[in-house]
Amino acid sequence: MRVVAVHLLNDYSGSPKVLMQLLRGWGKKDIETHLFTCGGREGFLSNIPKIHEHFYWYQFAKNPLVRLLFLVTSQALLALKLLFFLKKSDVLYINTVLPFGAGIMGKIRGCQVIYHIHETSIKPKILKKFLFGVVKWSATKVVYVSYFLSNQEPINAPKEVLYNVLEDDFVKKALQNKLPSKASKIVLMICSLKEYKGVNEFLKLAQLNSQFIFKLVVNASQADIDDYFKNKEVPQNLFCYPTQKDTHQFYKEASVLLNLSDVNLWVETFGLTVLEGMAYGLPTIVPPVGGVVELVDDGINGFQINSKHIDEISKKLQLVLNDETVYLEMSHKALEKSKCFNEDYFEKESIRIISK
Repeated sequence: MRVVAVHLLNDYSGSPKVLMQLLRGWGKKDIETHLFTCGGREGFLSNIPKIHEHFYWYQFAKNPLVRLLFLVTSQALLALKLLFFLKKSDVLYINTVLPFGAGIMGKIRGCQVIYHIHETSIKPKILKKFLFGVVKWSATKVVYVSYFLSNQEPINAPKEVLYNVLEDDFVKKALQNKLPSKASKIVLMICSLKEYKGVNEFLKLAQLNSQFIFKLVVNASQADIDDYFKNKEVPQNLFCYPTQKDTHQFYKEASVLLNLSDVNLWVETFGLTVLEGMAYGLPTIVPPVGGVVELVDDGINGFQINSKHIDEISKKLQLVLNDETVYLEMSHKALEKSKCFNEDYFEKESIRIISK
């Protein structure tokens, strides 16, 4: 069996990290695996052992029209490469719905085409309709990251739910790093530097809760951070950090983790950073809809609250961080829940999926 995996933008965000875990697992089993992704940048998909790398051109652009042009161009180039590379016997594994050129070419070449779907919030609607249209036309199997997403984006093809999991190395390091007590009460959020990710709400919470330290880690450069906050009143208890390859130090010192995505603009289909925080025993506050509710049990290991309800989130922060009994119980429950999402389950399930 030969697996050809395809991803669009190689960076340090959630979807390439999941694919990295898949590739490592297949590499361990000596499955011949080829990766097609954009070249010229470092990310989770760089230099994975036993994986044959192939690069095609793609560049992210802030302007939506330019970004669309770049996407279409990149997929034309990808399709041309795959035309001469794919064999009918290949398993074509497409990570996210964006590499539509791979789906089209996989269908033409008669491959088994498996889509690993992470997203539902794609704009504009016409682009989403097109991308999911290609999936519906070309997919022989669909893998979802949560039951929520499988219900949200049904495809008329055999489906699997494969939860994102924590790498064994991450779990070991979390257990080694986990502190019995915290020197400061730190509220952490790790996300993209986007308004719909709740960055402005995080800022408001910091302004309202000067007794706590707020740390924001974003997938962006320092220049982008400076530009985003240049006209905003940033309190002294808020600290913002650019893209981090290693987030362990932030989880280690944090007390609570937040996910403040705007449910009207962006629905979290899983929430890998939430799971990572839980491995450190961090109670978590998340939106009340999406895949994150399959991780966070309201009032047990965290809370499910709409990010627009700033006062309610503030009250819960104060409850958890000021009541040691409540905090320790939630922390214990968070750690226990995280143990269900392990690498052994992930690797066995992923190999079963591509082998069926």
